[in-house]
Amino acid sequence: MRIATGSPTAVYYAIGTAFSGIIDRELPGTDASVLATAASAENLDLVTRGQAEVGFAQSDVLVTGGEPAPGLVALARVYDDLLHLVVRADSPITGLTDLKGRRVSVGARGSGTTVTVGRLLSVAGMAGAVQRRDLGLDASILALERGEIDAFFFSGGLPVTGIERLGAAVGIRIVDLSEWAGELRAAYSDVYVVRDVPASAYSLPPVATIAVPNLLVVAATMPEDLAYDLTRLLMERRGELAAAHPAAERLEMRAAISTLPVPLHPGAARYYKSVKP
Repeated sequence: MRIATGSPTAVYYAIGTAFSGIIDRELPGTDASVLATAASAENLDLVTRGQAEVGFAQSDVLVTGGEPAPGLVALARVYDDLLHLVVRADSPITGLTDLKGRRVSVGARGSGTTVTVGRLLSVAGMAGAVQRRDLGLDASILALERGEIDAFFFSGGLPVTGIERLGAAVGIRIVDLSEWAGELRAAYSDVYVVRDVPASAYSLPPVATIAVPNLLVVAATMPEDLAYDLTRLLMERRGELAAAHPAAERLEMRAAISTLPVPLHPGAARYYKSVKP
């Protein structure tokens, strides 16, 4: 049972590692392991090619032209990823358009961050207006700390540990991106919404940004009983997952079934129906 996650400092990895341990413990004969990846896009590719059985992915990466990726279904909506645009506290960058001509990390190739940021820059008419760097979270943090880039994007559940640490080390700001959510919905998909990054996340003034649901996906060919058991463990052990990362605290029944336009696996749907009040 290979679970495609993200980098070792990412939310996906923390929750995926905890879920792997739960599967190992509670499904006899199942050997679960975690794959460190570039995140969403790579995860979908691995599940599609049969090189992973389970993968975390942003729903915007799963949906093209309003249609879900063929052959993939969801076990649950786990939490929402919030798009962070991170700059140093003394940076003159206060909005998206201030990135013109700047050195900007748009996320690692194969990540959901890259997909979302590419779309964002496109709707803003800035597709070629930044000095693009394709860096993952860890490399982006180091580059901003060293002054090698002016800003970086990262899409993840709150709080992102690496961004917390960077704030403590050098002082940062999160730039408000909420005004662009409508443009993204109109151009690409209605999965994009506005969410707040509260002061409690990074001990910074609250700010609004773009958010996208995060799903746990599997191949449509996964046996129904296995999908049922994985969904059951995900929901019954969500307290254990939340202990691994606070983002999993948002995992609850009503939100979990909201995976459209990606359909639920029949085994997952059977589980939710079995526990419906």
